[in-house]
Amino acid sequence: MMAILILSVADSLMIPKDHSGSGIRIVSSDCKRDAVDLLLKAAGYLEFCVQEVWFTFQQIERFPKGLQDGVLEALSIQALGQGTEVQLGLAVESEKATLSVKRRLACEQLIYFGQAYHCLSGCDMNHGNGMKHLRFIKWKFLEAKAAAYYYHGLILDKGNEPACHVSSVCCFLAAEELLTESKKAGLSFCLAAPVTRSPPLWGAMKYLHQKIPEVASRKSQMYGYLLEEEKALQALPDLPDFQLSLRPDNYALPEMDEAWDRETWKLQNQPLKKHLGDSDDEIELSSDEIGE
Repeated sequence: MMAILILSVADSLMIPKDHSGSGIRIVSSDCKRDAVDLLLKAAGYLEFCVQEVWFTFQQIERFPKGLQDGVLEALSIQALGQGTEVQLGLAVESEKATLSVKRRLACEQLIYFGQAYHCLSGCDMNHGNGMKHLRFIKWKFLEAKAAAYYYHGLILDKGNEPACHVSSVCCFLAAEELLTESKKAGLSFCLAAPVTRSPPLWGAMKYLHQKIPEVASRKSQMYGYLLEEEKALQALPDLPDFQLSLRPDNYALPEMDEAWDRETWKLQNQPLKKHLGDSDDEIELSSDEIGE
């Protein structure tokens, strides 16, 4: 419950608002950073639940399928992936963020959503919103992969060798194809029960939906002759592997209050006759006080 509450607060921070009264609704950078912090906290709650709480319950098979350990673990990792997605959006908006930083964030986002999808693939998702959740993760995975290949291509294109340009074009074309597949996956997510409206583009993908097709077209025309000459080099290069930056916040249950320690409870055993006698004395005392 704490994780869901925190996720709801993080979601509310990402809703565009008119802070200045100008009629323009935006999500401020501070709200985005606060949302990332909340996503890490929610991931910590979910990780603690999986590692320390879930396995202690008996008759786990009677739990709702939405509370399977694989689903909870996927939600924890998904929160990290969405936090990285917000960070990538901030990097795209920043003039100081380098291509290397953007590529790293896109690759990390790809790893997170890949791990989340792997967790869900071992669960029974034929329940409630199960299939919709699975399609959401696939959609975000494809978006992250498109972004990763786009930024990887930009970095490779800075090389001076023909092979670098050929590899970069392969990356751009792969990014364009993945972007097309991500659009289909996003539509599939929206159409899965319960049906939802297609969300507006935001963050890095709002920028990349325009840039990826544009750059892929321009670079393939520019280096088309190299693609013909260097057909042996037309292999899609591997994406670099990075150590993941975001980790769930550490969480531990608070210590039990002494009031809940049954061993310290002391019940006063008093015979009923004595108890009634005490009550009569109190009544008699009260009558005397009234008489005075």
